[in-house]
Amino acid sequence: MKPRFLLDENVSLNVQTQLKRLGNEIVVLAVGDPDAPSKGTQDPEILLWLEANDFILVTENRRTMPDHLTRHYEEGHFVPGILWIRPRTSLGRIVETLFQLWLSSEHEQFLHRNEFIP
Repeated sequence: MKPRFLLDENVSLNVQTQLKRLGNEIVVLAVGDPDAPSKGTQDPEILLWLEANDFILVTENRRTMPDHLTRHYEEGHFVPGILWIRPRTSLGRIVETLFQLWLSSEHEQFLHRNEFIP
């Protein structure tokens, strides 16, 4: 199965738009989309949603997410993966990196992984 991405509220919706232009078979939801957590959903609930729905989180949230992620693991939960966007990365570079990861990877390769991109 190919990776499926959830963009949190800290990631520009332009990332989703551009990824879908590159390939309509890419599954990329953003917080606030109909099948995704609603806008304003707190980090702990997003982590539970990721676990239940098998999506990889794409985030720039280095302020609150790390503490919630630690608690999530301490409570015996897991995440299908988190991709942290490095500061000051251009939109084009983010889109290119996610697209290349999607093309060259299987979803299972991200299980329990937390990586900085690009």
